[in-house]
Amino acid sequence: MKVLGIDPGTRIVGYAVVDQEMGQFHTYTYGAVVTQPHTLLSQRLKAIYETLTKIMVDFQPHAGAIEKICYGKNLQTAIRTGEGRGVALLAAAMFQLPVYEYDATKIKKSVAGVGSAHKTQVQAMVQAILQLPQVPNPLDASDALAIAICHLQHFQPNISEAGGILI
Repeated sequence: MKVLGIDPGTRIVGYAVVDQEMGQFHTYTYGAVVTQPHTLLSQRLKAIYETLTKIMVDFQPHAGAIEKICYGKNLQTAIRTGEGRGVALLAAAMFQLPVYEYDATKIKKSVAGVGSAHKTQVQAMVQAILQLPQVPNPLDASDALAIAICHLQHFQPNISEAGGILI
């Protein structure tokens, strides 16, 4: 199953397409949509939509996985993240792509073994799991890879809510 992992935002959106066959992971692409902070929000959201749409056309994923918004720290950040997440979900809906959400603790535990792992630990583990020649950058891209890995490790097609919630 080919999965599009998405680390949502409006300034930077991480993306990754990964699959797993017979216990082996394969990375098709990963990176980040980086928008300029002084650009109109509508233009940043358009860039996110266009990039994610192109990735779906090019790689034809079977499912999407996205990080749940953590809103406890900063309400303004949560609202902005939600705007980027909404655009990502719209892009997926246009391709009739089912999207599952995972909380950050589950994602970190899936790749690093600990739900409180630091982002650099997640980066290093993603590199090791996917056998990448270098540490994936930026952090948003490594987070998107971790989200895709998490989905591949926990998804069971005949059991609802088997680790992620279909949204």
